[in-house]
Amino acid sequence: MTQVWCNGAFLDEKEARLSIADRGFTLADGIFETLLGINETPVWFAEHLRRLRDGASRLGLHVAFEDQTLEAAVIGLLRGNGFARSAVRITLTRGPAAKRGLWVEDQSSPTLLITCASSAATIESQRVIIARSTRRNEHSPLSRIKSLNYGDNILARREALSRGAADALMLNGQGHVVCATVGNLFVRLKGGWITPPVADGILPGIARAKIISCLNAKQVSLSEADVRSADAAFISNSLGSIDIADIDGEKLRPCLAELPVAVLYETGALPADQT
Repeated sequence: MTQVWCNGAFLDEKEARLSIADRGFTLADGIFETLLGINETPVWFAEHLRRLRDGASRLGLHVAFEDQTLEAAVIGLLRGNGFARSAVRITLTRGPAAKRGLWVEDQSSPTLLITCASSAATIESQRVIIARSTRRNEHSPLSRIKSLNYGDNILARREALSRGAADALMLNGQGHVVCATVGNLFVRLKGGWITPPVADGILPGIARAKIISCLNAKQVSLSEADVRSADAAFISNSLGSIDIADIDGEKLRPCLAELPVAVLYETGALPADQT
């Protein structure tokens, strides 16, 4: 049976319980991190923890455990569950509310849950569309943290599936192409790599930062015309990168096999010749 870690204790997943009054459940009042585990090693753990604490600070959430405790919990789950490749999720909510309502002062203690699931290697490529059902709000602070509120991303993914694609690229309010539903976007234009800037309403991904250095990518706003004229593109997140095979039916060439990107996920660092 798969183990989880909840508020300081290792539990079998069927024994873990959350309150029905937990604000993460009722109001999406919380944040999360998803990180890759290779055997018993959490990849980029320090970076994920810094981003978790930054997001918690922005929402006024309290992280009740020290870094060493959380790292030991993650390693314990990786060891106990025994997967060769894992997706580890750290979820932090404001916890159960004593009263109903959007905001009440007498909040009880936060909930911190860590889960671990087997994660297969990412697929080689996928078809994507540009979503029309919703847009990303570049003016919201939530666009730049791992908030539990993924409603717009869910709408965009549903649209993609209904149109025969695997994922969607999302526009922001200005019409710039900014990201996929669960990953950052990189496109190759005129031989150079470009990724949208944080100001366009993207999550500053941990893999994204490393890939920017790896590929010497520029951070520039992308129009739909830019994306459609790209000769190659891929989506990245902390679990891996995936080639984009086509966008709205327009084919792109595969590129990841030619790039020094895959090694990032296996080593947790840039290739040796990168600075």
